[in-house]
Amino acid sequence: MRLEPFAQLRRGPIVQHRPPAIFIADSLGLDFLNSIATPVDTPIDWLDSGDGLLRWLAQAKLVPADALDALKARAMPGELDKVADQARALREWFRGFVRKHMGRPLTPKALHELGPLNRLLERDEAFSQISRPSRSDGDRLDLRMMRRWRSPESLLLPIGEALARFVCEEDFANVKACEGHGCTLVFADHTRRRARRWCSMAICGNRAKQAAHRNRLKNRH
Repeated sequence: MRLEPFAQLRRGPIVQHRPPAIFIADSLGLDFLNSIATPVDTPIDWLDSGDGLLRWLAQAKLVPADALDALKARAMPGELDKVADQARALREWFRGFVRKHMGRPLTPKALHELGPLNRLLERDEAFSQISRPSRSDGDRLDLRMMRRWRSPESLLLPIGEALARFVCEEDFANVKACEGHGCTLVFADHTRRRARRWCSMAICGNRAKQAAHRNRLKNRH
């Protein structure tokens, strides 16, 4: 499957006064897949527009705030919306890859399927730079990875890097889908016994407990 440029996907409905994006996956690559979800009743796509993409990148801490502000100020009308289109297409392509391989270790045989991601990574203009210590009490200089943000499309690069790190560093055998009814969220199960079942105990886990309690009461009568 070739996604260069990534195919455009139709936008979902814009949700006003949306809650913050969901980061429960214990993996930023999977959190990207969870940027569309149904927290309560109405589906929310946090990448439904250029502004939505900027907000998600800020919440994910993938792009410095000053770079986001500069790109927004320089962007032509509709330019960021087109990048959001590409981000959603990348998300759905990667969702297909994860669904195909989740639940078992990923092998090198899957490399041929990752061409679209490697082509995205080839666009990067990252470089190392010696800078001040990250801690105020530090006495040693830091070597940091930097990136040139030349165009709105460069916003896709840190996403691509997060996806690549997930592919190379995560055990796909630990990738699970939430067992909650109708829940679409996925996560990496890093619990000690790999017994995690829910995206969140406060949401789907609690709903399952309530449903089980109702069933027990019903069976008593």
